Amino acid sequence: MSLWGKIIGGVAGFAMGGPFGAVMGAALGHAAEEGTRSPELDPRPELAAHIRSKEQLFSIGVIVLSAKLAKSDGPVKRIEIDAFKRVFRIPDENMRDVGLLFDRAREEVGGFEPFATRMGVAFADQPQMLEEVLAALHHIARADGPMTRGEAIFLAKVRTAFRLDEAAGERASAGRAGGSFPGTAEPIGVDPYSVLGVPAGASDDEVRQAWRKLMREHHPDSLAARGLPEELVRGATRKVAEINAAWDRIKRARNL
Repeated sequence: MSLWGKIIGGVAGFAMGGPFGAVMGAALGHAAEEGTRSPELDPRPELAAHIRSKEQLFSIGVIVLSAKLAKSDGPVKRIEIDAFKRVFRIPDENMRDVGLLFDRAREEVGGFEPFATRMGVAFADQPQMLEEVLAALHHIARADGPMTRGEAIFLAKVRTAFRLDEAAGERASAGRAGGSFPGTAEPIGVDPYSVLGVPAGASDDEVRQAWRKLMREHHPDSLAARGLPEELVRGATRKVAEINAAWDRIKRARNL
């Protein structure tokens, strides 16, 4: 079952009139109040009762963030919706249900911070995944043209909530975050050193250590063991290929 099928099956009454709608209504309606609280201390039981797993949090979070990002520069455009569907691989059979939440979330820009903060806490040990989500959001922001000031402010707040540093934000903006999502992959001919996150003047040992570290972080088995959503686990295979390709290019250039 896809990630989207799991979230729909795991949360009873996905339609906005059911229990899920009540949860989202509470979450969105009290966003300003929630935003001032630590997510670990949030006393609202209905939200915790329905967002039980990291997969559910990931699913709800990316929908809400994408919808509110699209709204941040004015009326939501069809091209932005299409970019969201493409970037997060929404299956046809789940399109209607995901669309219900997207439409509810895009009614206003406010209320995204609690979801971004929750994701930042839940996936604190997986910063690369958060960076890839941020890169996907940058892709959606540019779907209808150059990024607006409202979109830039929105994405800066998401980066802060995700607890990512400025370097991660720059990589996400440039589309160099990792490539688990369509449209965020490394461009052909990219500097292999940038793929490994080291300067061209790094020593052989430094480059080798960076390669090994990235391989540990992105190996599909390792990601699956840490509870990463299955769509990202599948995408990790391509990222591993990119990391190895960059390492191979450097080895050939240095006669290692």
